[in-house]
Amino acid sequence: MTAGTSLTPGTLNPGTLNPGTPETPGTTTAEHELAALQREHGGPLFALLLRLCDGDRQRAEDLVQETLVRAWQHPEALHADGFDSVRPWLLTVARRLAIDARRARRARPAEIGDEVPEDARVTADHAERSTAMLDVRQAVKTLTPEHRDVLILVYFRGASVTEAARTLGIPPGTVKSRAYYALRALRRVLPGYAADLR
Repeated sequence: MTAGTSLTPGTLNPGTLNPGTPETPGTTTAEHELAALQREHGGPLFALLLRLCDGDRQRAEDLVQETLVRAWQHPEALHADGFDSVRPWLLTVARRLAIDARRARRARPAEIGDEVPEDARVTADHAERSTAMLDVRQAVKTLTPEHRDVLILVYFRGASVTEAARTLGIPPGTVKSRAYYALRALRRVLPGYAADLR
C-alpha cells in the first residue's frame, strides 16, 4: 500500500487492491484494503517481530495483527504526503508494540504453579521462632558474665568490636576472643542450632 491509501469504508482507492481481486460479498472496502496492506507488508512485519520476540511465533503473529489494527485506527498516518511507502510507519509501530509487550512481561511477576520451587527458603513459623528465642536466652544465661556482655553487645545490639571494647573498657582483641569463645560455648549448649551460630 502506498501513500495516499485510505482505509475508510466505501472509498476504493485505485491501485490499492491487486487488479482482479474479486470483492467478496459482505466485506467492506476497508477490509480489502487492510488485507492488501497485510499482503504487501505482512512478511517484513512478521520477520521483524519474530526477531524482537526471540522467535516466539505466536507473539509475533499477535503483534502483526495489533500493528494492522493500529493502521486501521489511524488511516491519516497511511496517507501522509511526505512518505513514499507506509512500511517505515508500520515497522516503527510494530517495534514499539514489541517493546511495550516486553516491558509488560517484565513488569509482571513470574507465574508459578502450585508446586513449591526446590530453592524456596522455608521460614519458621511464629511458634518455632519463639521456641528458638527461649532456647538461645537459656543458653546465653549459661555463659560467664564477660562472655555474655560481649555477645550481647556485638551480636544482639549490633555494636562494632571497637564500640564494644570502648563500652566494656577492654582491648578490641579481647572482645574478639571473648566473642569467639562465647559462640563456641553456645554451639556446645545448642547442638541443633550449630549452623545458625557461624
